[in-house]
Amino acid sequence: MIHKNEIPILEYDDSSPEVIPPDHDWSAGKLPEKCLFAFLGGVVHAYAAKHDARVAETLITVSSDIKIYVLREEKEDICLVQSPIGAAASSQVLDTLVSCGCKKVIAVGSCGVLTHLKENAFMVPIKALRAEGTSYHYLPAARYIELDEEPVLVMEETFRKHGLPFETCTTWSTDGFFRETKDMVQYRLEEGCSVVEMECAALAACCRKRGATFGQFLFTADSLANVHEYDARDFGTKSHEKALLLGLDILRNYR
Repeated sequence: MIHKNEIPILEYDDSSPEVIPPDHDWSAGKLPEKCLFAFLGGVVHAYAAKHDARVAETLITVSSDIKIYVLREEKEDICLVQSPIGAAASSQVLDTLVSCGCKKVIAVGSCGVLTHLKENAFMVPIKALRAEGTSYHYLPAARYIELDEEPVLVMEETFRKHGLPFETCTTWSTDGFFRETKDMVQYRLEEGCSVVEMECAALAACCRKRGATFGQFLFTADSLANVHEYDARDFGTKSHEKALLLGLDILRNYR
């Protein structure tokens, strides 16, 4: 049934099948249950090469080829993927992974800060503001999506085990990187958002629609806290390798 609305993005089809299913071009067989879905650039490929990861499949798109790595662990295998950025592109990849066996997903990437948080601080979203467009194709319209409790608890336990400080937060997921206006930043801050990124709400909605659990942790990068002067800082580059290792440990602890 299509729930109709004057505004197209708010219309939702809750029952009819997709014309193109997410596993339509998949030939690699079932993937591991656990997946680290990363926005970490070259460190993902370097880690995969160093640890002799198997390439289960390569998703070929016009703009890039996305390697689906499988890491051979002592007790279980873990899927490792470097995702494209943006809600629509990343959700398309994740939808395929979940449909092919990944049911416990941890995502990791950087975020901008709306408050005066230091760079390379770890944040664990418990709620995401749905200001991107993709989540509305997976779940009925709502202002927020609450993230799954179980992976949040596992992430918190793993941070504590490593003695790493972190904060829980509400994140603002938006497609409009260049439309984070000064007034909008203040508005989002006033309603409780402390960080901004592009994918969390969409990825959470995709996993919920497909029956997978999803959690994400972020490291702080650029700063929008001073709306009069944007500060790119170092985009959290120093956290990439550390975040990758931490994400894999979170999945090892995820039972």
